[in-house]
Amino acid sequence: MTGRITQDLAGRVEARFGERTRRLGRWLDDHPWVGPGLAAIAWLVIVLLSSPWGRLWGTGQDAYCYWFPSLDDPYARSDWTDPIAYVYSPAFLQVLQPIRILPWQAFMAAWTLILLGALIVLTGRRWLAVGVVLALMELAGGNIHLLLAAAIVLGFRWPWTWSLVLLTKITPGIGLLWFAVRREWRALAIALGTTAVIALASFVILPDQWRDWVDVVLRNVAAGKSGTWASVPVPLWIRLPFAVALVVWGARTDRRWTVPVACMLALPALWYGGLTMLLAVIILRQPDLGRPVDERAAGEGVAAV
Repeated sequence: MTGRITQDLAGRVEARFGERTRRLGRWLDDHPWVGPGLAAIAWLVIVLLSSPWGRLWGTGQDAYCYWFPSLDDPYARSDWTDPIAYVYSPAFLQVLQPIRILPWQAFMAAWTLILLGALIVLTGRRWLAVGVVLALMELAGGNIHLLLAAAIVLGFRWPWTWSLVLLTKITPGIGLLWFAVRREWRALAIALGTTAVIALASFVILPDQWRDWVDVVLRNVAAGKSGTWASVPVPLWIRLPFAVALVVWGARTDRRWTVPVACMLALPALWYGGLTMLLAVIILRQPDLGRPVDERAAGEGVAAV
């Protein structure tokens, strides 16, 4: 039933927007500077508006949550409804430490570049302009949804990237069912094994913080039960069965694009910015869409993941 509904919806969308999409793609091929230009402008504006932090129309509301915590006490503010809260594992902060030591505005410059890099993974160079427009608010806020989507896309080739998903939002790890259903045990073992190694190494350095994180996760389990003004008011327990069904169907029918969609549905709280994870469908549904026509004809560019 799920497969039939999805196929019918995809067919209708393609019939309605197929020609418009092809026309836009040709225009972007003829104007290859538009994507990088919009990305550069977005980066500059986001960085300029990030300081001073907290002002009206400022940027980096979510990114600040990754910059301000101390490794000594990262969960001093960890209520998920608090505008300033850190709720991910200590390992994530440790990985970001090289840029967290920078002044706030310099951190935002580096962090926004990382997010733009993730966006390119999702859209390719051809559709970068579209990606910047659709993800502008997410880029401005600085949450990790684009990074999660990029990790999922890259995870088909390098399963270790799933560790980012499991050590931050956790529940989108439901996407690993793709490997289990397809009996791709090596890929599943790499994803889980890498996560375990990173977690163990981090725990050795910050054992107390890891114990605190377990308490934070348990305390904030209500994140999936209700929403705030900034999230879709559909609780996780309703979304999760649909996410499982979608990824299982996708694995059985070889539809990779279902994985980021399912992972988005399985977010603990479905923030509106989380919808940008759908951009992963561009590169997974048809990898060639990310490259200009001349590159596709020559067989060059980004290889299909």
